[in-house]
Amino acid sequence: MGEKKRLGVGVISLGWMGRLHTRSYKAVAEYFPELGVEVELVAAADPIDSVREEATGKLGFKRAYADYHELLADPEVDIVSIASPNFLHKEIALAAIAAGKPFWIEKPMGVSAEQSREIAQAAEKAGLVSAVGFNYRHTPAIEYMRTLVREGKLGRLTNVRVWFIADYNSSPLSPLTWRASKEKAGAGVVPDLMSHGADLAQYIVGRIASVSAITDTFITERPIPTKMGVGHSGFEIGDEVGEVENEDYVAMLVRFDNGVVGTLESSRVSVGPRAEYVVEVYGTEGSARWNFERLNELEVCLGVDGGATHGYTRAMANPAWGQWSRFQPAIGTSMGFDDMKVVEAAQFIESVLTGKQLAPSAADAWCAAEVDEATVASAADGQWHEVARVEGNTTFDK
Repeated sequence: MGEKKRLGVGVISLGWMGRLHTRSYKAVAEYFPELGVEVELVAAADPIDSVREEATGKLGFKRAYADYHELLADPEVDIVSIASPNFLHKEIALAAIAAGKPFWIEKPMGVSAEQSREIAQAAEKAGLVSAVGFNYRHTPAIEYMRTLVREGKLGRLTNVRVWFIADYNSSPLSPLTWRASKEKAGAGVVPDLMSHGADLAQYIVGRIASVSAITDTFITERPIPTKMGVGHSGFEIGDEVGEVENEDYVAMLVRFDNGVVGTLESSRVSVGPRAEYVVEVYGTEGSARWNFERLNELEVCLGVDGGATHGYTRAMANPAWGQWSRFQPAIGTSMGFDDMKVVEAAQFIESVLTGKQLAPSAADAWCAAEVDEATVASAADGQWHEVARVEGNTTFDK
């Protein structure tokens, strides 16, 4: 075997997602040995003292910085993960680009389509590959659903249904975090959850061309936290409340470039569904349905007249689907959310090593942000809105 290629990693912001990036980098050598890469955890950046201590004491980083600029200036850092809150994405991403560091960034890639455009165009001008956290793309069942569509097994596509319904903010006692701020998050559930749904729809079916939408905010005030947490947990609240500035719910009608129509819906306050993220694709000769809560299954119906037992077949993830065989030895053994991030990390690293954009790109994130922008605009004026076209190295259409 040849000598392994070394890539020094820097991770900016070590919340839940930053730690998941860290674990994913560690797993690449095991699950994708053909890349021949040795990933070294060089540095982490986080403003919290205790987190920096964990970074070097438990997570395996060589050093930790309070200021991310120091991480970007570290000569041993070759690639960067950006797992900070939305409102910091633009400044950190542009700083990473200026430092010449390929980056893996979480979505949404800013608080507006304008910010996403700036990042995507700057990365392409600098000749840097990127990766964006559209991890649901890498689910083996989704990859197989896309294959069915692209090979014409469902016939001519007619319509699509996508809903991303969750309950993580369903309690009125859930704290008022940055996600409820227009300045820090931009819109609410549209970029937070529905951007995933829109990306999946585009990845499977094609570009969304126009949107008609309604939104609403069902819980208009939330308690202000007295102690901050990580992600959606660990907060403590007091009696003082503040205003929720963006939407809890969105419903959309969409038209695709190829004539397919769709309905998309998302909520962060629904009582009951924990993470009911569903994609259904219908065609003249069949259909397929997937639910993240049963992510290792795909319901498929092929043909229009299968006789007395006509209907859906429930198929389990297997070696014919995506990267499943790298992770599990036998059909019926399940993959999980974290595995999809390992696939994403591997795509990012292969993109860096080859110079070819294989991972979901900054241009893909810009494209999703333009869908978000059209959605918010439509909800404001009640009209259909065209989705602005992006110029860049998108991967959803390849």
